[in-house]
Amino acid sequence: MQVVAKAWERELVALHERLGSLFRRPEPRQRSLAYLKALLGTVERKNGWQLAEWIGEATPDGVQHLLERAQWDADGARDVLREYVVEQLGERDAVLIVDETGFVKKGEHSAGVQRQYSGTAGRIENCQIGVFLCYAGHGGSAFIDRELYVPQAWTDDRARSEAAGIPGAVEFATKPQIARGMLERALDAGVPCGWVTGDEVYGGDRQLRLWLESRGQPFVLAVAKNEPLWGQGPTSMRADRIAQALPARAWRRLSAGAGAKGERLYDWALTPLWRLQITAEERRFGHYLLVRRSLDEKREHAYYVVYAPRSKATRQTLVNVAGRRWEIEVGFEAAKGECGLDQYEVRRWQGWYRHITLALLAHAALVTLRVQGKKNT
Repeated sequence: MQVVAKAWERELVALHERLGSLFRRPEPRQRSLAYLKALLGTVERKNGWQLAEWIGEATPDGVQHLLERAQWDADGARDVLREYVVEQLGERDAVLIVDETGFVKKGEHSAGVQRQYSGTAGRIENCQIGVFLCYAGHGGSAFIDRELYVPQAWTDDRARSEAAGIPGAVEFATKPQIARGMLERALDAGVPCGWVTGDEVYGGDRQLRLWLESRGQPFVLAVAKNEPLWGQGPTSMRADRIAQALPARAWRRLSAGAGAKGERLYDWALTPLWRLQITAEERRFGHYLLVRRSLDEKREHAYYVVYAPRSKATRQTLVNVAGRRWEIEVGFEAAKGECGLDQYEVRRWQGWYRHITLALLAHAALVTLRVQGKKNT
């Protein structure tokens, strides 16, 4: 146990050294390292008081100063996070996963909070929503970007936004639009990846799909059963209608990867979609509908729109990509359960970004140690 503790402390110190230039003064620089250690420490509830106590400070004033008022660049820390994760997990066919998670809050003053659906809670809650980008690469997955979703009720109320520290330049953006911004950052930074995936919130946004196509970026994105698609011609059909027309021989039983209870087996069908293709580059890529059918008596279906080079569009490859989407759910669970991602007490915009980024850095260090541990066994 002591060996493990020393290993994660060494990893955190090495990672923290990359953050050094982001701080103007030594005090917040040192406290940020202590904060990272506390996030991975034995603190029961990772809020201001208990983190301060673990660090050895009598009050949470220093922790609050680090998150709210100290001068340092959280976006610079995000870039360090991205570079670190790519160094540790990078591979050419990695998968970028977009998804959101909820942070249940009391009151009306936390930036972006409102009664809205939280997939985390499975119901409408008074909460904040964060949109995240996860990198699923060689041996593991970790987060590389994050944005706070700010509902239109907030962006329309500039006085309320200003009181919560939301910059005046922040305009309303849908979750798919936020995801596009994060994907653009990653792709422009040269992050190696073969695929993008996400659930129906993102797959159902046609503008996001068209933008990915314009960049030649392959994707496997979930869509709803009533998503209009071009089946065998320029007349749209619902995704479930296309699937219903497939013959029995179109289905194959394949694993979408190992889960907690063994291989995640489903029946899968893959069929091409029609798309007008004029240039040689357009003809190199294909559009497909991938359908997943459960093996139980319910025989539930899930649908994915695929854009990929024809040379890569094998059924097993696409199933593997679709199957990696669950890794962001595992990441949320670990980042919340082990790194205090959701245990912050800050209300203002800047405090949210600072805490979340530090928690993601702690999670990335944890993932790195676990990947290294697998290699050494």
